Parts: sequence; structure tokens; C-alpha cells
Amino acid sequence: MALQEVTTAFLKRFRACNGPLYQASKLQCRQYATAGDGQETNELQLSSSGQGMRELEESSFLGGDGTSDTAVQKFDPARTARTRNRRLPPSRYQYKSPRYYRGPLHPHQPPKPSDPSSREFAPGPFSLPRLEQTYHDTFAHDFMTMAYTHFPPGLEPHKKGDRLRPWLGESPYYKNRPLRGPRGGDTLKLLRKPITFRNVPKLERVTVHTMVKGAIDESAYLHVAGMAMQAITGVRAEAHKTRTSVAGFGIREGQYLSVTCDLQGEDMYHFISKVVDVVMPKIKDWRGVRGSSGDSSGHLHFGLTAEDVALFPEIEVNYDMYPPRMIPGCHVTIHTSAKDDRDARLLLTQVGVPFFGKLIN
Repeated sequence: MALQEVTTAFLKRFRACNGPLYQASKLQCRQYATAGDGQETNELQLSSSGQGMRELEESSFLGGDGTSDTAVQKFDPARTARTRNRRLPPSRYQYKSPRYYRGPLHPHQPPKPSDPSSREFAPGPFSLPRLEQTYHDTFAHDFMTMAYTHFPPGLEPHKKGDRLRPWLGESPYYKNRPLRGPRGGDTLKLLRKPITFRNVPKLERVTVHTMVKGAIDESAYLHVAGMAMQAITGVRAEAHKTRTSVAGFGIREGQYLSVTCDLQGEDMYHFISKVVDVVMPKIKDWRGVRGSSGDSSGHLHFGLTAEDVALFPEIEVNYDMYPPRMIPGCHVTIHTSAKDDRDARLLLTQVGVPFFGKLIN
């Protein structure tokens, strides 16, 4: 009885709507009423169901007999696609990223570099070099400590003068004349900002270059040099032509005489680790890299002789494949994001590269 009273109260509030929804809700509620009014409930159920069916729209879905077994067996979308004579345009099967960026309002926007369909997509990384982990975990924090300069309260850092010099004198040609460069040359050095966690110097890339003198008379020297550079770096070697002819050295214009390998990312870290941990300790009576090596822009250079190149594990394992007299030496340039040679030398010292002699910044 309690359930019937609740049902009656609910139907009184819901009686304002006399559509099919009201009839269906009324039928559903009366179905769970008490068993004492079973006959009355059945009569109301039959009358309500008949009225609700009459109010529904006619549809083939309600009165259909279903799909026949023959139609199900004949359904083959793959065969239908093969028999279709009309093909979709090629652009629907293959997407090509736009070659040029025409602004943010252009309808055709290039995908992000992380998208495999992008022209700038570079797969990887496939490994995590130990040197890269050590840089992020240890070197970067220690570098900020070593490069920190403390100024007590009340003491201001030394203010540097103007980088460009004015023209001093009474000559009328000095008036309104552009300022001239510093003494010793017109090239301005990069400005060094205080080291913070935002601009800690890091390794950017490594360039390995070799000039093969024997290739002037015999091209086999250049082939061996390219194989050796590719073996120790893991990067495809690129040969370069000579621009001009030099009669004194027997060099002809357009002749291939040098090989270069440019390393970035994982290849760079693997190569530096190999040089510092394997090759340098094996060099006899080697004092280190000269302290004067550098271009005043954070890039340091050092060289390896033919005997030093033969100490790489890739060359030692297949030493018989490379004729000893054809193994070349090489020049190694380490490019860093430092603004001067002092910070670059400090970073490479953390990596494990020794320096000797007068340190020139």
C-alpha cells in the first residue's frame, strides 16, 4: 500500500503532461504496484499499451522481418571496393607537408616537428647516453656554482666601458661619424651574461674534419679516410671539393680532398665519451689540449694524429681493413653554447678533457 501511495502522488505531479511519455511512465509505475489490484493493473496496462502504439510513428524498423541470410552472405565490402572503377584523388592516400610556411592565417599549416609527416621530423632518441645524464644531473648544477661571482652588499660589479670608440679630435670629419670598433680589430666579442639556470652552457655539436694529402695523387686515400671517419663517428661522411687550383701543391680545382662529419644529439655524446674515456688515456706522453685553443666564441678545437685515430675501438677491431699508412688524422671542433672560451673550457673540464699551458680567454 505504501508503494501504491507513492506512485499515486508521483502521477498527480506528472499529470500535466498527457503525452506518450506520461502513459509509459504510468504503465511502468502501475506494473510494480501491490498484488491486490492485479486485474485492474492488467486492464490499464493493455489500454495504455494500445494507445501508446497508436501514437508512435510508423517505421519500417518496427515492422521489418530482419535481414535475410542470403543478404548477409553476399555482403562483402572488400570485393565492392575492388570492383569500384573510380579511385579517390591521390591526396586522400598520401599526405605531404607544405614545403614553405606562409604564415599563421594560411589554410594549409605544416604539422608539428614531432609529427612523422613533418619535413622537420627527426626520429629518436633511441638511447640515453651516460654523458647526457651526467650533464643534467651533475654538470649543470656544479657549473652554476663554479661560475658564481659573489658581490657583498654595497659592492657593485665593475662596469665595462663602451664597446665602440668615438672619434676624438678637432677634425671636422669626426663630427657625426659612426663609432669605430675596439682596438686590435673590428670584430666584437659576444656579450657574456651572468650564468643562471636558464643559460647554463651545454654541448651543441661536434665537427670532425680531415684533409687527406695523399688524395692529391691517389683517390684510395680519400676512400679510406671516409670509411675511418664514418666508423669512429657513426655518421655519414661528406666529401668536399677544392675551390681553386694551387700549382705549388699540385691541387686542381674541383678535386675531392677533405672529409667532414657533423655530430649532434646521441652521436655527439657517444663520440665525446669515447674520446675522453677510451682514446685520450691511451695516447702516450699526451699533455692535453692547449689552453689557447678557441675562437673566443665558446668553440674549442684539438687534433688527433693518425696513431691516435687508430686507438678508436672501431679501428682496433678491424685494423686489418684499414691500411696503416692510409689512416688519416683529424681535427675535432666542439661547439658549445658558451659565449667565451673560459666557460667552454670549464664545461669540457667537467667532461674530462685536460688542458695545459697558458689559458687564453
